[in-house]
Order: sequence, then structure tokens, then C-alpha cells
Amino acid sequence: MARIALVTYRVGEDGGPVDADLPLLVEGIERLGARADVVVWDDPDVDWSAYDLAVVRSTWDYSWRRDEFIAWTERCAAATRLANPPGVIRWSTDKRYLGELAGAGVPVVPTTYVPPGAAPELPADRAFVIKPTSSAGARYAARYTPAEQDVALRQLARMHDEGLTAMVQPYVDGIDVSGERAVLFYGGRFLHAIRKGAVLSAGVAFDARKVPHPSLEPWEPTEAEFAVAERALAAVPGGPEQLLYARVDLVDGADGRPCVMELELVEPNLFLSAVHPGSVDAVAEAIVKSA
Repeated sequence: MARIALVTYRVGEDGGPVDADLPLLVEGIERLGARADVVVWDDPDVDWSAYDLAVVRSTWDYSWRRDEFIAWTERCAAATRLANPPGVIRWSTDKRYLGELAGAGVPVVPTTYVPPGAAPELPADRAFVIKPTSSAGARYAARYTPAEQDVALRQLARMHDEGLTAMVQPYVDGIDVSGERAVLFYGGRFLHAIRKGAVLSAGVAFDARKVPHPSLEPWEPTEAEFAVAERALAAVPGGPEQLLYARVDLVDGADGRPCVMELELVEPNLFLSAVHPGSVDAVAEAIVKSA
């Protein structure tokens, strides 16, 4: 009997999102004759060598502790097989990878990076977004108008004080029209897709808690969206064949064509319980096959 760890995080006293997909996946995996345990990534009592496979499922606090999390991936992978592998996770947890995707010819949301100590140049003619290069759930992300540059600079100062590198992007107006689409793959195959509304509202502070997936609904990807998603995955260092799971988040750029907002190869929400419960069996089969 294969033994599989579904890796999550410890919800703090102040709350946080709960991974509602975990019970569904445990049931789906065990229906296939394997054993599935839900374990917390930073639990010092976990013996990772007791598992045939550890699947990073919902480690949704990693961006606050990225260095510690990356070190854990290396230790875990030394004891068992980890999906996705540490190199992929290291690369995907720093959104400066968008520059690498752009260099490979993948259409992405235009992005500039402002590390601590650098002087920012904020757009003076259009709305823009500031967020850290390592974040999850819209943490420390905010949307500004050109008239709000003073507020935006205070956010940058706060982030730099915490050692964070900032990303500055134009606010993509297409989000307000066609939303953000997420195309998900599992076991090397297309799984399903969703569409959601805009996460960042005007006037919401960068350190306020946000709803990361508003107005969820199923989505049928277009040929253009599939093409961009596949180009993005092909540009992952080491190739897409090493990925157990992947989520490509797309928006319509200024030209109306899909472009990559984020490539989620760490702990993507799969939207099983909320939108696609019929995909549970496909995910469970891919996990057991990989064990």
C-alpha cells in the first residue's frame, strides 16, 4: 500500500483559508487502495521518510517564511519524493520568473521589480498594482491610481523595511471585463479551468485581508488560452514533464489577448469542492500513479 502525504499548513489563531479539498482527496486516494495522511509542512514530528510521496497541497503560509519553506523542501526531498520538486518550488515562489517567461517569448503582464534600496518609478498615467515577488492570496497587494503615488510609496517603504522586493505592474483593465482565468493541469493533462472576478478593489489597503477567489465559476479555455498556458509550462526550467501539478493564471492584456499573470507550481488551489468536484478522481489517480 502506497503511503502519501498531502502537505498543508497550520491555520493560525487569527484565522486563514481552509483547504476544503483535503477531505475529498484523502477519500479519493484511499478509494484507490493507497493511504493518505494530511500533514503540516513545519511539523517537526513528521517522519517524511515514511511516505512514498509528499504532495505540496496547501502550504498557504509559505510566503511569510519563504527561506524556511525552501529549506524544508530540500529536507523533505532528501527523505522521499516531493511534488513538485524543490527546484521548481524555489523558482516558482519568486515571481521574478515572469521576466524569464517574457525572455522566452511568453506573453506576461508587464512587470518591473523594485528591490530594497532601489528608487521606484511609478506610472503617472494609469492605474497600477504593487505586490511582493513572493506572496500568496494577494498578500501585500494593492491597486492605485496615479493620484495615489504617496500612498503607494508608503507601501513600498513598508515592504522594503521587511526586506521584500516589490513588483510594479499596470492594472490590467481586462480583469474588470473578462476576469482572471486559471487553467489547471494534473499528471501532465488538462484538468479543468475556472474564471474569477477582480481580486484588487480600488481603495483597499495593501495589508487588508482580501478574498483571493471572488465570483468563481467553471470556464472552458479558448485555444489562445491553452496555447499561452502550454508555452508558459514549456518554459519552466527542467521542462514540464517534472510537474505533477500546475496552474496558469491568465488575464487579457492591453491587446485583448491572454497573457500570464502568475504561474502557480507550489500550492495551487484546485477549486475542487467549490467548482469542480468531478475532478477529484482524476487528481487522486494522478497522485497514486506518481507514488
